[in-house]
Amino acid sequence: MASGLDRENVEGSDIEHLVHFLDPDASRFPLQNAFPLIALAFSDEGETDLREGLASVHALGTIPEIPLRRIDVPVKAESLSLIRTLVEGGVGRLSRFTSAVTAELAILRRERETLLENYRALEDAFQAHNWEPVAEIFAHDPYADPKDEGIGQLLSTGCVEQLLPVSSHGVAGFALHLHSVPRDGGELVVMLGYVENGEGVAEWTVPYAQLTANWNFFALPRACGGAARTLRLRISTTGTETVELSLGYPIASERYTARSETPHPDLDLRPLAFRVFTGLPGVKPARMPNMIAPTALLEGHFIEDYRLAVDLLSQIVDVSVTPVVPEFQTVRFLEHENAVVCHPLPSGISAGTIGRAVEPGTISFSASAIIDHPKGAPAAVSFLLAPANSNARSEVAELARKGAAKPSAFFSGWREVTAAQAININFQLDKPVREPMDLMILSRAVTDTVDFSWLKVSGFRLVKQSAGASNVRQ
Repeated sequence: MASGLDRENVEGSDIEHLVHFLDPDASRFPLQNAFPLIALAFSDEGETDLREGLASVHALGTIPEIPLRRIDVPVKAESLSLIRTLVEGGVGRLSRFTSAVTAELAILRRERETLLENYRALEDAFQAHNWEPVAEIFAHDPYADPKDEGIGQLLSTGCVEQLLPVSSHGVAGFALHLHSVPRDGGELVVMLGYVENGEGVAEWTVPYAQLTANWNFFALPRACGGAARTLRLRISTTGTETVELSLGYPIASERYTARSETPHPDLDLRPLAFRVFTGLPGVKPARMPNMIAPTALLEGHFIEDYRLAVDLLSQIVDVSVTPVVPEFQTVRFLEHENAVVCHPLPSGISAGTIGRAVEPGTISFSASAIIDHPKGAPAAVSFLLAPANSNARSEVAELARKGAAKPSAFFSGWREVTAAQAININFQLDKPVREPMDLMILSRAVTDTVDFSWLKVSGFRLVKQSAGASNVRQ
């Protein structure tokens, strides 16, 4: 490549047929059927013009940086011979590379045609055998008993489990029937896993606003493959409002009734109302109404929900960092509500810590928060996970001073909360924690007043996972 200003220094030489000239009066996108390997300048003016042209070429982003070499005038024959050898060798390599790519492209095209022919053969086989992409293979219809009390409270304080009475092979999704869904105020958490080894398959965390008081379909990204195993649903909720799962007709087999750690009269020999759908193992299922995709895939991990016990919550310690000395208790445990109150102050951060509350393997944390007084001023709430037995007050002071947590801690960020509506706070970690950690609940003022700002935090739910064997209750 050379500038048109240096044309006279190249014309008549043995490299003239290898040179592409930049016309100084033309557009700065001059490449046509050319792939430059080196740029030559024979004068100061030519070098200046060539650099401007190369800048335009590089802006296209399709050609790597081209080295520029200055050649003294008069041009020596040995210099042109060297340049000719360099360029012709580069052109030869480029030509051989292009030929190889063209040959591989032809092979790929033939393979693609073969693949499409195989797909057409599979489609013909599907049509010949009347195979459906998704088929319902089991259903428990909803049944409302006049004596039912509702199991919403079981879901908010624990979980309900349901075995699926079908093999896992080919299961592409399931549907749950809900007969009562609040507009907001919480989330439905559904986890699907294998009974035999406790391994998780997928998890769905769905805000109430996305649910309907009818059948809700939970789809897997692809139908289950591998050996036939037993599947189990584990269902819980977060937030202050409760959703009501429908139950089915009483059945004779206790194995396939819905279960909970807390006894409940509604679960006496009754399963949940659910449907199971199957498809081709390993194949993405077809879309269905009200289909909900998984929030997380749990393949290869053993998943376990746990909640903070009452005796653990009752050990919360005030570690506030504030110059204000209030006349009331800012951090305390509400025994009958399994909740924690953390009242913000006009300046600084109100905080309470629960030692070693977060178990190793924890990957996510969620809770609900609300200002527990109709006239309460709004506040900001956050959570901080710090190494066990660390100086909690120092961790809070670091956050108050710099606005960021120490590298060894995990900070959820601030969320504003009011008395009008409870909010759900979901804290997802990039990777599971390795060691036990302390949990800190923090609050601060967001307006000039903190009157009646009783910030109540409840519904603590944590999820931990591991890649090894797990002792899961069968």
